[in-house]
Amino acid sequence: MKTFLGADFLLTNSIAEKLYHEVAANLPIIDYHNHLPPNEIAENRQYDNISQAWLNEDHYKWRAMRANGINEHYITGNASDKEKFLKWGATVPFTLRNPLYHWTHLELKTYFGIDNLLNQHSAESIYEATSIMLQNPEMSCQGLLKFKNVEALCTTDDPIDNLEHHKSIKDSNCKTKVFPTFRPEKAISVNDLSYLNKLSEVVKIEIKTTDDLLEALKQRIDYFHKHGCRLSDISFEKFPELLNEKEAIEDFKKFLAGKPLLPYKRENVQAYLLVEVCKLYHAKGWTQQFHVGVLRNNNTRAKNLLGADTGFDSMSDVLQGSALLRFLDHLDITDQLTKTIIYNLNPRDNDLFANAIGNFQGGGIAGKIQFGSGWWFLDQKSGIENQLNTLSYMGLLSRFIGMLTDSRSFLSFSRHEYFRRILCNLIGTDVVNGELPNDMNLLKELIENICYYNAKSYLKLDY
Repeated sequence: MKTFLGADFLLTNSIAEKLYHEVAANLPIIDYHNHLPPNEIAENRQYDNISQAWLNEDHYKWRAMRANGINEHYITGNASDKEKFLKWGATVPFTLRNPLYHWTHLELKTYFGIDNLLNQHSAESIYEATSIMLQNPEMSCQGLLKFKNVEALCTTDDPIDNLEHHKSIKDSNCKTKVFPTFRPEKAISVNDLSYLNKLSEVVKIEIKTTDDLLEALKQRIDYFHKHGCRLSDISFEKFPELLNEKEAIEDFKKFLAGKPLLPYKRENVQAYLLVEVCKLYHAKGWTQQFHVGVLRNNNTRAKNLLGADTGFDSMSDVLQGSALLRFLDHLDITDQLTKTIIYNLNPRDNDLFANAIGNFQGGGIAGKIQFGSGWWFLDQKSGIENQLNTLSYMGLLSRFIGMLTDSRSFLSFSRHEYFRRILCNLIGTDVVNGELPNDMNLLKELIENICYYNAKSYLKLDY
């Protein structure tokens, strides 16, 4: 019987153990999608306690605490940091078989050397011990990144951001290279006039037409590119369908005039703007990311009380196939489809997405269109295994660019270790079963590429 979180955690055979310990474990990390606050990296923030580093922005933990009957006062309310942590500690034993149980204890062990199980009895001593350790200068934000060998990371940034914190980081002694990611969701949502006014002020362009908006976004893309950006990102429930370009242009003028648009007309405008923005990405040689299939803010009472994006989102069951394929084809037919990573949130769509990307590969770029890693509700053991297996069956696992954290916590980089252990175990098990050759040179190259080298080559980050 293996020990919980022992050296061979998640590794079930000697081949898997060899691949992880001798190949995957010490590779640098390129975390190409997360929501880490760049200001905290620039300031090299030192957290006062583990609640600040662990609980303040973690929707996963919030949902588990609510499911455990914890009052919102101790989750997002005005309870003290210590009180919140004690409630989280009391919740952890109830997360058995939830990935949070693994992540929680893996992070405690990795960053703090704590092997004790977190529960209602140990929570106070763990809170005090970790709070003391977090005062060590080596456990500042930059120190935590260095400790986990994070070579590069890409934050998620609004087009109107002046990127001052990225500039500060670049000019500092930070060992991790930090790049912005362009996320124009608010600009092309066709439901926020106030945001367009802010964008207009930044670029000094009065936005009266779609051409005006696209020129404004082009200027911001140029600005982001100048400051190291090579990726974009956007999230939506489903790919918007472009039905009529001429109507989209006219309907955008109606939107600017304050006239309501029917849902299909709004979607048509969104699709037109998204297609045109994607052409701008192609011109820059950027990689574009699409996070597809989320229904946000489903609990109206909670949204009214706590605001948006507080842990009440779900996977959508919208049919994705035809809109996805038409969107990619619309760009490909004019040879303006740039490198693309597509993430699904509903596991039902695994086969669909992994299969769809095969229609648009080529152009001299290995793995040009990527089936993204398990996202959000799918970045746990079975979700990771399912994504890896589906990509293996439908495409080329060997060209996969690997894992990311999609996190707001500087303690979350243990998820790369989690992914690497699962990957090595998957490959090792195939060898044991005679499904892959026991050729360590061949297997070593596969693991190294998926964990590090593919992302480094594919993303073309400027460092």
